Amino acid sequence: MESGDELFKPSEARTIRATVVQAASAAFDRERCLDRVAELTARAADDGAELVVFPEAFVGGYPKRADFGARVGIRSAEGREWFRRYHGNAVDVPGPAVDRLGEIARASSLHLVVGVIERERGTLYCTVLFVGPDGRLLGKHRKLMPTAMERLIWGFGDGSTIPVLETPLGRIGAVICWENYMPQLRLAMYGQGVQLYCAPTVDDRETWLATMRHIALEGRCFVLSANQFARRSDYPAEYPIEASDGDEILIAGGSCIVDPLGQVLAGPARDGEALLTADLDLGQIARGTLDLDVVGHYARPDVFRLIVDRSARAAVSFSPDDDAWSKPPRPGALVARQADRDPPP
Repeated sequence: MESGDELFKPSEARTIRATVVQAASAAFDRERCLDRVAELTARAADDGAELVVFPEAFVGGYPKRADFGARVGIRSAEGREWFRRYHGNAVDVPGPAVDRLGEIARASSLHLVVGVIERERGTLYCTVLFVGPDGRLLGKHRKLMPTAMERLIWGFGDGSTIPVLETPLGRIGAVICWENYMPQLRLAMYGQGVQLYCAPTVDDRETWLATMRHIALEGRCFVLSANQFARRSDYPAEYPIEASDGDEILIAGGSCIVDPLGQVLAGPARDGEALLTADLDLGQIARGTLDLDVVGHYARPDVFRLIVDRSARAAVSFSPDDDAWSKPPRPGALVARQADRDPPP
């Protein structure tokens, strides 16, 4: 958290420069992905960017069209081996890859928002990391709802990682891909006062721009959506999918930047790799709330209320007194313990 004097105030009419990156990562090769982040961030910094947003799953890769050998009731050995490879190139948080991202942000003195495949024990998460210009990890967001087949390879986030972060640029948050179709999550972001709404995605459909414009208008915030532009040749040669040739497009971009009144400032980019940069007049945020504030004067809390559980949900938790069961019971305690274990009659 920055000191109050350094933070952006919503009525200020000042401008920041932001870049969304549209490029292919190096799926299944974490170190090459990080090299791509370094290269593209440096290019954005040369153009004066203060905030750089990368696509969903950029570090680790988005396994487009892969099925990991899974069918209803059956798995393949080849699919398990591809998952092992995917797991092996994921990111530990904290860990060396996060340190590298910190070095990249610090070298250019800017804020980074980067989609990664996060690893915790045997589970992978589609995660966004927020890194400050001093190289510190400011926070993370784990995708709450993986879509369709993504649920096989990624775990579910919980309410403990849906932050909106106070920064000198403004309040930054991230919502990943089809999470943007979850009205409750959008409202949770608006309720935290998001101003720079980052939307890393892999949705390259024409309809995506309409979604981004709707969110910008609804939330009276800037929306920065970054998607990959990836061909078959950007994936390993042995990647087990059908494709006509190496030039076949697997992810077709569509990155964009939209202002709080729904005006498209940059994009959508469709023709290949691109760095989309726009100067964001932060005064537009306050101007937009003249006639719409969905968590303020345009809300009806007497009719509608959203309750957000921000607690972490662990599968296993341990009491502070781990050896309690090995100690002699207090009088009456044995009866209580047995009652806790036995089902009701």
